Amino acid sequence: MEGKGLHILLSCISLVTLLSIQFADAGVPTIYVFGDSSADVGNNNYLSMNAAKANFPFNGIDFPGGVPTGRFGNGYVVSDYMDELKQSHYYGCNQGNEIPVTQQLHYFSTIVSNLTSYTGKASADRLLSESLFLVSIGSNDILADFMRFSPQNNTHKDEYVAILISKYEDHLKKLYSLGERKFGILGMGLLGCNPAMRSKTPSGDCVEDLNVYSRKFNRAAISMLRHLRSSSEGMKYSFGDSIMFWSNILRDPHLYGLKELKSACCGGGRLNGESPCTPNATYCSNRHQYMFWDRVHPSQATYKLTVQAFYDDGSSRFVYPITFKQLTA
Repeated sequence: MEGKGLHILLSCISLVTLLSIQFADAGVPTIYVFGDSSADVGNNNYLSMNAAKANFPFNGIDFPGGVPTGRFGNGYVVSDYMDELKQSHYYGCNQGNEIPVTQQLHYFSTIVSNLTSYTGKASADRLLSESLFLVSIGSNDILADFMRFSPQNNTHKDEYVAILISKYEDHLKKLYSLGERKFGILGMGLLGCNPAMRSKTPSGDCVEDLNVYSRKFNRAAISMLRHLRSSSEGMKYSFGDSIMFWSNILRDPHLYGLKELKSACCGGGRLNGESPCTPNATYCSNRHQYMFWDRVHPSQATYKLTVQAFYDDGSSRFVYPITFKQLTA
């Protein structure tokens, strides 16, 4: 399985390279995706059998054709909606939390090398500088640390966040060195409010200690991005504050067409948050009214609302210093 998976990943790299060249000639913007399951469009399908999977019902029930594609949700995810709004083309060799970002960057380095060989350095540099790099990382690390060492004091949280942010900055510097200039950063959401965490509290409320952890990460990420931009000529970024936007949803869900905030649509146990969405799980019929699809992943409706807010937020409440639309203009 490992040999087969590597072969498919190398094929993915070759395909991305060739398509990037095609759209570079056509002048069409490209979106490259790095990160976790919230942005993965099915690359996890090609990992080993014991990796996290979503290529079975009832995942994909609202995807065109109603088929599971490897997306962790009932339909489209963040990457799909960014592609739809920008009318561009996206590619990702992101592999959820099973292949670390360092390895994802290694794959991308191969893409850059191939692209440069085919088009020449000037054309490759132009394509990369005009492309959007969508990055969504950190949630798996924070959640795993919280579950392993909870309860934690603020000193522990601060120290671990500092380690993660340092690595995050190194990853962005690597992308910058490869020619990237436009970074779309998806901030961490309210991890303590997913159904898996809510199911652990007697009242079904959010686990606020985990939300504090999430906020610390986002604040540190914003500070890091400001510093990085000041020392990186030509760099532009948009930071989408998922915590701010999700807090707005929780305060006034009806404004966004949502009704069920605590329970997952698909799963089992209390709040459908104690077991994952599987072919034997129960699932809701009014999926467009649920904030969460399964025990940890937002619904298609939430993904769509989030991307819309980040893409063209006229009030600048949820994204800064510029919107994703301004970033990709």
